[in-house]
Amino acid sequence: MPSLLDIRRRIRAVKSTQQITKAMKMVAASRLRRAQERIQQARPFANEMLRVLNSLAMRVDPSSHPLLDERKSPRASGKSLLFVITADRGLAGSFNANAIKAASTFIVEDPGREVALGLIGRRGRDFFARRGFEVRYEQVNLFQALQYSHACDIAREAIAAFTDGAVDSVYLIYNEFRSVIQQRIVVERLLPIPRLDIEPAKTEQAAGPAIDYLYEPTPEELFKTLIPRHVEVQVFRALLESNAAFYAAQMTAMDSASRNAAEMIDQLTLYMNKVRQAAITREIIEVVSGAEAL
Repeated sequence: MPSLLDIRRRIRAVKSTQQITKAMKMVAASRLRRAQERIQQARPFANEMLRVLNSLAMRVDPSSHPLLDERKSPRASGKSLLFVITADRGLAGSFNANAIKAASTFIVEDPGREVALGLIGRRGRDFFARRGFEVRYEQVNLFQALQYSHACDIAREAIAAFTDGAVDSVYLIYNEFRSVIQQRIVVERLLPIPRLDIEPAKTEQAAGPAIDYLYEPTPEELFKTLIPRHVEVQVFRALLESNAAFYAAQMTAMDSASRNAAEMIDQLTLYMNKVRQAAITREIIEVVSGAEAL
């Protein structure tokens, strides 16, 4: 049976841990509010741009821009560049583990596909870098001061790898922020620009004739500027989603840790009282026994 001194030391240690988890929860909540505001401002533009580009990809010749080219690789499934967005820190529940698990599933689900990795975040970099995977790009300590220029660097690397023929497709894996208690893993194709599947019957019934576009200047000139910007915007949205989802996951994890610490303190306090009461009872019995012996 541990002594009262050992139990008191353990209670103090748990209380110190609880203070840390409460402080981390408050910091995460403060940063989550700012991150949530940024993603709410970025989502409408990114989603509308994605819808328009997907629709345009259905109506133009894929040869009008290299980033629209659906390649037919001589290999079984071609080669893909997979950008895995994780956090630089832990203490966020299963946030990083879910992204790493989704990336691992993507790599092994098609044996004929070669996969090169772009690793964003220290946790994903540390996991994959020591396992012998081909790493074309890595970036850590990005979320401390996340800027649009970071997305431009990632998009530039993705576009260069795709246009040079080093890869046949580019994908993103990240945590999408849904709410404070819910994040969703997203596997999203970035390049080539996905084609929007439109059902003719549903389109004609809902909106009459299919929508067409007039281009000024030419489609080639528009796509030259618009499509690279689209890639940058989608990468930036993924970074913002992951950033907000991380703080939400960390706040939830720290709240759970604080509650667990409170329960442990209660259990240890009750146990300490039982031990102290047992010690007092034993001392009384010894005193009474000694008095009777005299």
